[in-house]
Amino acid sequence: MQQLSNERCKAHLIARFNEQSGRAIIELPSWHFCDNEQDANDCALLVLSGEKQATTPSLYWFEANNEALPEVGDLAIFTNWHGQPLGIIETVSVTIIPYNQISADYAALEGEGDKSLAYWQRVHWDYYQRELAGTDYQCHPDMPLVCEQFKLVFKESE
Repeated sequence: MQQLSNERCKAHLIARFNEQSGRAIIELPSWHFCDNEQDANDCALLVLSGEKQATTPSLYWFEANNEALPEVGDLAIFTNWHGQPLGIIETVSVTIIPYNQISADYAALEGEGDKSLAYWQRVHWDYYQRELAGTDYQCHPDMPLVCEQFKLVFKESE
């Protein structure tokens, strides 16, 4: 029942976004950040507040899951852990950068923790270990990351 309700909420969100933006979008992909409830919900709130403007899965994740890379101009609904839609983001930049070449400025765009590079490295290394578990890929310092910068274009509450 929750899934059906979330699907209705997503359709309603898209309809309101179309009305405000003059677009005619029928469907958008939707997903949550992270791999656990606490982090997913925290990151969603950071997007809503404008603090989180980037996300960085490994290129290996895309390859292991046969997923297409994001492209500039892509729109997506982001949700909380339980799939409730919270807003729409638009991809503004996609670059592939090795883990060990992520800059402090980019880490700050992720908006998490104290926004430092040290914090980013610590929590993301742990995340990539979990993300790649059960795949043919291994974490290493120069593994390629998909650095996706985005902007919040619509909030569920608008």
